[in-house]
Amino acid sequence: MAQRILFVLTSHDRKGPPNAKGAAPGGFYLSEVAHPHCVLADAGYSIDFVSPKGGKTHVDGLDLDDPVNAAFWNDAVLRGATETTLAPSQVDPDVYAAIFYAGGHATMWDFPDNAELAAIASRIYQRGGVVAAVCHGPAGLVNLRLSDGIHLVAGKDVSAFTNDEERAVGLYDTVPFLLADALRERGARHVPGPNFQAQVVVSERLVTGQNPASAKGVAEAMLPLLATTSEKRA
Repeated sequence: MAQRILFVLTSHDRKGPPNAKGAAPGGFYLSEVAHPHCVLADAGYSIDFVSPKGGKTHVDGLDLDDPVNAAFWNDAVLRGATETTLAPSQVDPDVYAAIFYAGGHATMWDFPDNAELAAIASRIYQRGGVVAAVCHGPAGLVNLRLSDGIHLVAGKDVSAFTNDEERAVGLYDTVPFLLADALRERGARHVPGPNFQAQVVVSERLVTGQNPASAKGVAEAMLPLLATTSEKRA
């Protein structure tokens, strides 16, 4: 049976707080799901989708000129899976080798304080699994603690959407907090790369990427870690 990986998608639908008038539409960023999914599925992994609320999610970055995006979005089964995501209460973390937090600005409003998802990720990590996130997906790591009460990111190198990138996209004053700063406050060493260029950081069994350009690389960096954890479980 193929090892399973849990993809976390945001349930939030805008770049702003709930019911914010005039906020731009938001959701999971398509390339940050499609590209990692392609890498991991091609490597033989089975992928399930969960979101904070379960059920239908919303898409951002709908660039169908990208063939990988188009292949994912035009696949009725895959697209349907993003519209019927699991709720956290339906997830058994013990069946997953890894958890991957996909990005999109909307994650900044519903990932950080979701205790159920944090508990799932903590369990996966402490059983020897991999935790990964890209772009704004590391918002799910901000309040993620291990059983000893220490933040998962404490003492680890991480990558995430930078303050400079927030300024460049005009959302520096819109997001509820600056992700890179919050990770540093939790004891992480934030390792930035050039704006909008691929930057992937591996620290123990934590894999993080800076922006959409990093999404494929995060999945590729997960593969050797997953192979190692598979050998240990065998």
